Amino acid sequence: MAPAEVLARFTDGPKTGVFTDGSCEGNPGPGGWGFVWVEDDRVVVERRGTDPDTTNNRMELTALIEAYRALPEDAAIEVFSDSQLCVNTINEWAAGWEARGWRRKGGAIKNLELVKELYALAGAHPGVTLRWIKAHDGSRWNEYVDALASSYLRDSSPS
Repeated sequence: MAPAEVLARFTDGPKTGVFTDGSCEGNPGPGGWGFVWVEDDRVVVERRGTDPDTTNNRMELTALIEAYRALPEDAAIEVFSDSQLCVNTINEWAAGWEARGWRRKGGAIKNLELVKELYALAGAHPGVTLRWIKAHDGSRWNEYVDALASSYLRDSSPS
């Protein structure tokens, strides 16, 4: 479904926030990411991008990184991701990994460079709350950003 079709079809969910998503065709394979910042159900900023050889988790992390980069450091807003792995990484695990020299008890941290960058950006935005949102449940802006992230399947040129 194209982003415009999503807007015509869905109305539920939060009306203000930043919504992020990543997508991959095969894992690894070509992928895309997207985010949309909305206030009162209107788009403030949206961006998307692609990578010809990536993984779904890398695209989820990249979407969050790009969203945090777009926010002023004094922003007070919720950022939503449907990746429990990403949300738990930043909200629960990264502080401990950092304290242990970026090591975890169970072995290497995958996508460490992206995790470190996202954790630093989250720390630089103390008014931003990162929250998990259920995927594909009809939430308008989460469905919209899913369409942005997977738009590389329809259109190979990022905007």
